[in-house]
Amino acid sequence: MTHPSTRREHRANRRTRLAASCRRRPRSLATVAIAAGVAKDTATGVVNGLRSVAKRLGVAPAATARTRRTVAGGRAHRTHSVTRWTLGQVARLVAAYRPRKAEYVAAVALIAAFAGTAR
Repeated sequence: MTHPSTRREHRANRRTRLAASCRRRPRSLATVAIAAGVAKDTATGVVNGLRSVAKRLGVAPAATARTRRTVAGGRAHRTHSVTRWTLGQVARLVAAYRPRKAEYVAAVALIAAFAGTAR
């Protein structure tokens, strides 16, 4: 049986490594949001809003790739297009994003602080 503090420490270490990788290379908007400390269910809505802002501003992602995912551990591979964004691009999107929901406003503040912009 593991001690609860060790699980908490592992989670903190994973988030630290994830944040470092976001600073090194472009990552998806959801990855940046989670690295900033946004809850996964809130991150989905915020990321969709940021994608809309990117479309409105005409900001293109830094990288686009195709990934292969297996659904439920099966053998059928399905490819998905993924976009990756630099922290500078994320900061620009966050500056133009004006959410109404209180939890999204808090999430955007976390992402802005992570991307290095004051909100």
